[in-house]
Amino acid sequence: MARTGLTSALSYRDPKAALKWLQAAFGFELVLLIEDGEGNLAHSQMTFGDSHVMVGNEWSADHASPASLGGKNTQTVHIHIDEDVDKHCERARAAGAEILAEPATQFYGDRTYRCRDPEGHIWTIGQTVQAVTREEAEAATGLKIQGWA
Repeated sequence: MARTGLTSALSYRDPKAALKWLQAAFGFELVLLIEDGEGNLAHSQMTFGDSHVMVGNEWSADHASPASLGGKNTQTVHIHIDEDVDKHCERARAAGAEILAEPATQFYGDRTYRCRDPEGHIWTIGQTVQAVTREEAEAATGLKIQGWA
């Protein structure tokens, strides 16, 4: 049964290595792996909670790993977790993630860190650690915020 939602699709030079890394670093679970006759990855999907990510090859000039683009990213992927974000950061670091921003509590109540995977994709991981109202966030930052739940 199809479901409504949003799934990111990331291109890697070595998608099979990426699948293993994403499992080791972030705890993603492989749920679909399609290979061609030579054993090359044709398509894959991983889950994290109720979310999915597709991991694939570089398959056109417009679908390339940051490793093939001088490290450039056009998107980052955010993972929201319920577990301790500091421990999660250490798990990612131990798996070889380059930590770009150490865990820190943000004005909106999430504790986040940012890292780069072995091929250059940038990931942000966050855990809600405190409830913050829109008024509190505005007072802390001087920003005008709309749509705060």
